[in-house]
Amino acid sequence: MAHPAPPQPGRRPDGPDGPVVVVGLGYVGLTLAVSLARAGVSVIGVEADPGVRAALRAGTPALYEPGVGELLRRLPPDRLVVTETLDGVMPSAVVICVGTPHDVGTGRPDLRHFTQAAETAAAVAASDTLVVVRSTVPVGTTRRILLPLLRARIDRPLLAFCPERTIQGRALAELASLPQVIGGLDDRSADRARRLFARLTSHQVVTGDLETAELVKLACNAHTDLLYGFGNELAMIAEAVGVDATEVIAAANLGYPRPDLARPGFVGGSCLTKDPYLLMYSAATAGYQPPLVAAARAVNEQVPYLITERVLKALAANGRAPADAKVLVCGMAYKGKPETDDVRGSAATVVADGLRERVRLLAGHDYLVSDDVTARLGYAPTSLTDGLTGADALVVLVDHPRYRADLDVALLGRTMNRPALVVDVWGDLAPALAGAAEVDYRRLGRG
Repeated sequence: MAHPAPPQPGRRPDGPDGPVVVVGLGYVGLTLAVSLARAGVSVIGVEADPGVRAALRAGTPALYEPGVGELLRRLPPDRLVVTETLDGVMPSAVVICVGTPHDVGTGRPDLRHFTQAAETAAAVAASDTLVVVRSTVPVGTTRRILLPLLRARIDRPLLAFCPERTIQGRALAELASLPQVIGGLDDRSADRARRLFARLTSHQVVTGDLETAELVKLACNAHTDLLYGFGNELAMIAEAVGVDATEVIAAANLGYPRPDLARPGFVGGSCLTKDPYLLMYSAATAGYQPPLVAAARAVNEQVPYLITERVLKALAANGRAPADAKVLVCGMAYKGKPETDDVRGSAATVVADGLRERVRLLAGHDYLVSDDVTARLGYAPTSLTDGLTGADALVVLVDHPRYRADLDVALLGRTMNRPALVVDVWGDLAPALAGAAEVDYRRLGRG
């Protein structure tokens, strides 16, 4: 397919008159909606959750993403309208941003929300309405599910797949700085998608078709999972042979002009724990079983189980029966840097399942995750100081900079039972705690 020309000065960048509809106002949809609204586009956000709708209308988003709340409160009235339905709306574009989870047992995608969103988009689409899929889907999904719905109403629909590739915690900045991948059904579709996303970024990469763009998104996240998987496997090898993986990685990376070895640590979040499965599913339906992608995912999924067993064995080695122990777990969100309140794909869930029935008290702390969510994950919510007081073990699951600043030898000495057992997944506390008196400090990859 020939690449369409970039938008010309004086042309409307978003096509015909009418608002842009964003279906799904989670981490992907909300950041896109407020970014388009900030750029002057009239946006209608469609959200099924009444609590999310109420929060957005009050200018207080139900999720944490730096800058989103401030943007919401500064937008002109009616620039971003939040609704449940699209009755009477004639949009210039509809962007689908709903979640596409996978079945943990089978690895198969759950496309129910996507199919519902596709039906919503098709119902309001006209011949000049651009429909964009931003949700992550298996290769071929846009053509297989959405295109027939559009063609049942429109002879020549405008359809594109334009994946979201931002990182939580920096989403607003990356929407403006990252190249936007655009895969169009045809040149007309790609041109319209380019003009829409020109509102946000001048950096665009146009692929030859819908499927190539779908695969780009899956490839990016599966590749990241692979890199982290090698770091975690290297940590296990280092432990087995009796050396320190952190030292190995630092020595290997210093001044060496090749891709850096990744630090060992938990690989979480809704994307990195799901998208490799969507990639494997895509390949398997075409007759290929990708062993490398599967192996990396298997290695990364071992990490929280290893941490759980390490805590139990270390308690026993220190003469404490796990059944009598208080354990504080820090980091309910799936990552700490950039910070987020997203618990999807968090190690905290697996660790809670492994410890909750085996220790006397399992306490949980996070700087952003609410007490209600912490309790739902299986922990007794606590402040940092209260959680440390009388604790037999501290488990730090994420690389949050505030834990590095707050968890020092003096605090642990005043609060925890001695020796203070610390299991630090990312090794962030090593400079302060490794080798400290009365601290039994343990981390991944230390033989």
